[in-house]
Amino acid sequence: MAAGIILLVLVNLACLTICGNLVSGYRSFSIDYTNNCFLKDEKPFRFISGSIHYSRIPQYYWQDRLVKMYMTGLNAIQVYVPWNFHEAVQGVYNFTGDRDLEHFLDLANKTGLLVILRPGPYICAEWEMGGLPAWLLQKPNIILRSADTDYLQAVSNWFGVLLPKIRPWLYINGGNIITVQVENEYGSYFACDYNYLRHLRALFRFFLGEDVVLFTTDGNTDKELTCGTLEGLYATVDFGTNNNVTEAFQRQRRFEPRGPLVNSEFYTGWLDHWGDQHAGVDAQKVSRMLAEMLTMGANVNMYMFEGGTNFGYWNGADHDTRFRSVVTSYDYDAPLSEAGDPTEKLLAIRDVIKQFRDIPPGPMPPATPKFAYGFVKLTKVGDLSSLLNTFSPLGPVKSRYPLMFEEMKQLYGYMLYRTMLPRDLSQPTPLISPLNGVHDRAYVSVNGVYQGLLERDIVLVMNITGKQGDTVDVLVENMGRVNFGSKINDYKGLLSNLILGIDVLTDWRIYSLDIDGAIAGGWPHSGVRRSFLTPQDQCRSGPAFYTGTLQPNGIAWDTFLKLKDWVKGQVWINGMNLGRYWPARGPQQTLYVPGPLLSTTMPNIITVLELEGAPAHLRVLFMDRPQLNATAGKS
Repeated sequence: MAAGIILLVLVNLACLTICGNLVSGYRSFSIDYTNNCFLKDEKPFRFISGSIHYSRIPQYYWQDRLVKMYMTGLNAIQVYVPWNFHEAVQGVYNFTGDRDLEHFLDLANKTGLLVILRPGPYICAEWEMGGLPAWLLQKPNIILRSADTDYLQAVSNWFGVLLPKIRPWLYINGGNIITVQVENEYGSYFACDYNYLRHLRALFRFFLGEDVVLFTTDGNTDKELTCGTLEGLYATVDFGTNNNVTEAFQRQRRFEPRGPLVNSEFYTGWLDHWGDQHAGVDAQKVSRMLAEMLTMGANVNMYMFEGGTNFGYWNGADHDTRFRSVVTSYDYDAPLSEAGDPTEKLLAIRDVIKQFRDIPPGPMPPATPKFAYGFVKLTKVGDLSSLLNTFSPLGPVKSRYPLMFEEMKQLYGYMLYRTMLPRDLSQPTPLISPLNGVHDRAYVSVNGVYQGLLERDIVLVMNITGKQGDTVDVLVENMGRVNFGSKINDYKGLLSNLILGIDVLTDWRIYSLDIDGAIAGGWPHSGVRRSFLTPQDQCRSGPAFYTGTLQPNGIAWDTFLKLKDWVKGQVWINGMNLGRYWPARGPQQTLYVPGPLLSTTMPNIITVLELEGAPAHLRVLFMDRPQLNATAGKS
């Protein structure tokens, strides 16, 4: 009887499989090593793709951006999956709202776009810690991106959640994912651990099956391709307009003698760091090289096609000769601007694509409407040090020596370290970070009076004065973890002791600050507001909060917030963290404000954390255009 039931089930499953194939048609995606091309449903196929990061674009704009990419003539998009965006807390997974990956894949599918998926686990992307969750650093001496046992266990757990969600979206299973990348530019990392790559390959094959095309991407050097490639993973390269196309693809051919030519990251622009000149790549250079690669029959993905925004604390950083944090805007000088607007570069690219494939008929969708709402006057709420009960309701952790963010289990944002002066300091006395242990900026106050700052790799000493027993507050800002190279184990906070004159400062009270949680909960407007400010409160120097309201006018259009004469800080509107501003260092001068974030009927609440010093006018300006390229030092 049991055998008969099993046989019946098997027959029914076989019928369902056959019927499914009859209804949907047999789907396949593979590599033709004889004819040096991809095969889609057994026919030669070439992708012309663009990179878009759903994590940098609010969900309500995903479809708008995808339609514009489709109308340009792209037949595919390339997508990173940032692990830390979905598992910010170990074991707690979030795939809702702006993190709804499957909804994004569905929108792309309905738009007519195939997907090249890059699930990491490391992604670089100028994203916080290259997409790796910072809680990994709570394991002492962990070797990231290697066969380290703790790291592999965490990766396996994550892929055990992510990859089963991905499998139904593979093209061969009826979805739109045609290829899947393993790791990311691994050849540029010092470890060169083939056992790690083998482990990843086994995970992808276990969860996604034997038929999906797996690939790697590496920089255009022999060393990078040697350490970044592995048998069973198709090797591709990345390069931009400064490279020679023929030479670049010849290098790919040394590692993949047969198969399609693929530039997985053809750079349409470049990133900005604070203090840089604004980066850009000439549209004609981009379009000429794109035409050259397509003439050769190559598959090309343009990185980026739309960059978007590093909202909140999600920006990454580089560390070559020194630590350099990536700006909030990820505009990238891409064909679609940060706000999703078509550019002259996009039109030039579309004109090239027309020569190689039919593009959809009809006009390019227009730019989203913008509005200049004008000036808003802010008022001071209070110094950060006077608001610790709001941001740290559980109170401080006491420690003889400083603890890092990771030890405090606060991974992003800000923490406050408090101690007392051990002696009278009538003369300016050096406060030193002798081991360059401030990661990344420390704002120092004595008895509530701002004294100055220490900055990683740049400012290692400052002077303070005061009396024995005075309160010393050191507010430390995490400016984003390193996302590329050998220094991605980027711990934050005070990593070593601070020395004041001849004394090592000890006996710290350390406050984890949940600023975002308080603001999302309605603070400061929901909190008890003091009817007057003390003379110290009225001072505008040092870390402090300011608030104001943008009154509704019936319009909720995109806008750009300019903080002229403000120095450095963070901005929230209606509870959403827009990111960091730093006009004094530049080049970025405005923050992108998506229109749907604004209310057309209720006051829009602006909250600003200014870290160094607010201007006397206390005004901010909403403009109808961005300013991303001001010379550093000017605003």
